[in-house]
Amino acid sequence: MSEQVADPADAPPALRHAEEVMGTVFSFDVRGGEPGAVQTALEEAIAGLHRVDEVFSTYREHSQVSRLARGELAVEDCDPEVREVLALGAEAERLSGGWFSTRYEGRLDPTGIVKGWAVERAARHLAAAGASGVSVNGGGDVQLYGVPGPHRPWRVGVSDPLRPGALAAVVSAAGADELAVATSGTAERGAHIVDPRTGKSAVTDLVAVTVVGPTLTWADCWATAAFAMGSREGLAWLEQLPDVEALLITAGDEVRCTDGLAARLG
Repeated sequence: MSEQVADPADAPPALRHAEEVMGTVFSFDVRGGEPGAVQTALEEAIAGLHRVDEVFSTYREHSQVSRLARGELAVEDCDPEVREVLALGAEAERLSGGWFSTRYEGRLDPTGIVKGWAVERAARHLAAAGASGVSVNGGGDVQLYGVPGPHRPWRVGVSDPLRPGALAAVVSAAGADELAVATSGTAERGAHIVDPRTGKSAVTDLVAVTVVGPTLTWADCWATAAFAMGSREGLAWLEQLPDVEALLITAGDEVRCTDGLAARLG
């Protein structure tokens, strides 16, 4: 789980909002831009999240994804966003060698990609409306655009899974126009990550994997896949991905990092 570090002293006034949707809380911190345009974009982004929940929720009997999973609806008859997310999920499965999947025990379940995609889409919408700095946090996974104030980057704290209330690291977005931080692990939700090979909870030596990259859609997928792989294979795989850094913490309190992570800490 990640959290935004305290505001810089020279930060411009912030438009903040917290919205309960998709079974979690989405927190918005938006800086700069024309107030009316940014407020309208925020309202549109929030409405978009609720629409995503209506379409993709596996808990809603009549959602498009539930109907698709039961064979009552064809993919071509779904909203374009469904086709987009399923295509992204297929690409994530290919690039991860099957360690990420939108199907478990033969049943469609794109939950593992939807939240990161939705957060990234909401943040991009706000940036396109003219905001100079955007932070959207969806259940601990964060997409950042721009800067919160002059000469100050966004900074995101990564929770220590073994020491509640403490931080394992602080990620800085210095020099990046866009940055995402995603964490997969057992500290907040227990053993919820599935091993696609077995359809059961992944049993590994890890308690958390945090991935840092440009976009949350992929960062979230890669954190999930690497967790299922375990620390050794997961770290080796993450090292090969372009523009990706990661922090892995084992149940034995061992910290493993990709070679370039240090440049993103501060």
